Amino acid sequence: MTTTATKTVTFKELGFVNTREMFKNAMKDGYAVPAYNFNNMEQLQAILTACVRSRSPVILQLSKGARDYANATLLRWMAMGAMEMIKEMKEGPVPVALHLDHGDSFELCKSCIENGFSSVMIDASHLPYEENIKLTKQVVEYAHQFDVTVEGELGVLAGIEDEVSHEHSNYTDPAQVEDFVKRTGVDSLAISIGTSHGAFKFKVKPGESAPPLRFDILAECERRIPGFPIVLHGASSVLTSYIDMINKYGGKMENAVGVSADQLRKAAKSAVCKINIDSDGRLVMTAVIRKVFAEKPGEFDPRKYLGPAREELIKMYMDKNQTVLGSAGRV
Repeated sequence: MTTTATKTVTFKELGFVNTREMFKNAMKDGYAVPAYNFNNMEQLQAILTACVRSRSPVILQLSKGARDYANATLLRWMAMGAMEMIKEMKEGPVPVALHLDHGDSFELCKSCIENGFSSVMIDASHLPYEENIKLTKQVVEYAHQFDVTVEGELGVLAGIEDEVSHEHSNYTDPAQVEDFVKRTGVDSLAISIGTSHGAFKFKVKPGESAPPLRFDILAECERRIPGFPIVLHGASSVLTSYIDMINKYGGKMENAVGVSADQLRKAAKSAVCKINIDSDGRLVMTAVIRKVFAEKPGEFDPRKYLGPAREELIKMYMDKNQTVLGSAGRV
């Protein structure tokens, strides 16, 4: 039996850009590019609509789990359709990167590169330092042949997000960042300064505030790799209005706490030029859908609950761009 090899599709054919110019502009002007995760059509539509309307560059992120959920082949066509959609919007297109979030193997990164991703993350932060360098360098050498940018990670974030699960955080050691960047050739570096994955980022009692981020670690990393793009993962604020809505309409999310907008604004003015936000998008969708089901228990048309959720997502993403990340009006 003869098998037909899958044709490699480059990100340029799909209309995406890599993150190199995005990060250069963000660092020069003191803002962070939003990196929003999506799992379905409504989230994808909301992210792109919000970023076009607010004139913000954007990084569309997919985890391994999201890619498995949506199907890699379907995603390619969804991506092409999304880029055509924003061309037709009256505000005009904005720069869009398609990024693999928390890639866990060379094979996965390679597959994404060959299917039109313009940026990939290889997360080997849980491995011993030398093994992290070895795997990250392998991905970089392959990706750069296709002009695809690569994000590496030093330090471990606590929390749960799709396949990524760690009970404890390990802060990034600033003494390692210069050696890591030099030996791997990565284009950006995710560091651990106190952010965390998921909606329950910090163990706090009712009424307590989340602990502040370790800006001292960030400052030392900046000093050691001046002008190099730094990334923050696990940066959802876990917006209380949507937590309250979820709980009001039958959910149970007690003591869910995220990173404050003030902390993120401060980070966005530094060398942090990419901030990842996933949980907030999930919470908004869940809150609105719960509200519709509670108020209209007879509703069974998905458009009647996914549509309102999509509209609320657009509002939330636009607010992030305008008031938190500073990316609005940069295109």
